[in-house]
Amino acid sequence: MAAGTLYTYPENWRAFKAQIAAQYSGTRLKVATSAPAFTFGQTNRTPAFLNNFPLGKVPAYQGDDGFCLFESNAIAHYLSNDTLRGATPQAAAQVLQWVSFADSEIIPPASAWVFPTLGIMQFNKQATEQAKEDVKKFLAVLNQHLNTRTFLVGERVTLADITVVCSMLWLYKQVLEPSFRQPYPNVTRWFVTCVNQPQFKAVLGEVKLCEKMAQFDAKKFAEMQPKKETPSKKEKGGKEAGKPQEKKEKKKEEKKEEKKPDPEEEMDDCDAVLAAEPKAKDPFAHLPKSAFVMDEFKRKYSNEDTLTVAIPHFWEHFDREGYSIWYSQYKYPEELTLTFKSCNLITGMFQRLDKLRKNAFASVILFGTNNDSSISGIWVFRGQELAFTLSEDWQIDYESYDWRKLDPDSEECKTMVKEYFAWEGDFK
Repeated sequence: MAAGTLYTYPENWRAFKAQIAAQYSGTRLKVATSAPAFTFGQTNRTPAFLNNFPLGKVPAYQGDDGFCLFESNAIAHYLSNDTLRGATPQAAAQVLQWVSFADSEIIPPASAWVFPTLGIMQFNKQATEQAKEDVKKFLAVLNQHLNTRTFLVGERVTLADITVVCSMLWLYKQVLEPSFRQPYPNVTRWFVTCVNQPQFKAVLGEVKLCEKMAQFDAKKFAEMQPKKETPSKKEKGGKEAGKPQEKKEKKKEEKKEEKKPDPEEEMDDCDAVLAAEPKAKDPFAHLPKSAFVMDEFKRKYSNEDTLTVAIPHFWEHFDREGYSIWYSQYKYPEELTLTFKSCNLITGMFQRLDKLRKNAFASVILFGTNNDSSISGIWVFRGQELAFTLSEDWQIDYESYDWRKLDPDSEECKTMVKEYFAWEGDFK
């Protein structure tokens, strides 16, 4: 029987898949979530860890025999027994089908809907409404499939059930209130059956279903954002401030530190990554201040009508000296295969550019179908040059695109901004 250590952080739903699989198969699995065994944001950046897990991501598994695995589905599969994996070739294929279904159909809309309610991601009205519709679609598929079945594959729990349950965990805990889940009774019956199995409960504990749909909390989101350092009164007052003022400031700082919440208390995957990032110098510090308030435009774009409110606001306040507009097109459309993978390509780039959000805006669209598609978009950056060159952290994806700077006063630019911001038009 395999034995090893799973490195992760507390309450990582991706790690739950491997932990539940180990409960069923009897695998001896140590879970390292805290110091000294493992500290997220530190241990996973050390040369020793990166030597075994080059991406530095968790969950990561290391067997007692030295065998290493990253990616949660692979780890869960390795720690499973034959029953969980599917006892026949047909059953094994069906298990793989539902594992893939979770990755492609459940996780993207679930993240878009749930993350804003946790304060991890900014609320976007259009994205949230689309996510709700996509959630309804996959719930309908599951409800129909479970109409005559207790579990997804066969008559026992398999890795299919474990993976799909874990992928839907935060949906049921945060947003699937009784009225929303009412049309899908088979799914809820199956979900409750699974989470009440002893092997699930040993990992998840008691799972309480959502009673009221959680909403975006702007205050909570603001609290989770990196705080800007403000100059002390001593710096403002110069020599006149003197030592008494310095002592006063120290007391204030001590009080602030006492009130500051522990960032580990509500650590989710996106939040954990952001919290673990070291503070760095502002890449835009060399640019003059601009009257264009990016956050104000984004609030209009997220919460009000795009054509009648957001776009007019954009052009009314756009600073042509302080910002520039660019058109991007993916260089290798022949490499784009399945559309969900292409969507993940876009989403992954946005996630890696999260720290650019205060100084940039982009609307990127995938056109076409499987094996015949293209990616292009409109980007607005602070400054007159491509912002990616200002930080090494932003340079992973941009060289895969062709970039063309647009003239904000041209009809071409105004048309493209309208079409890409509204997601409709001729797109010539």
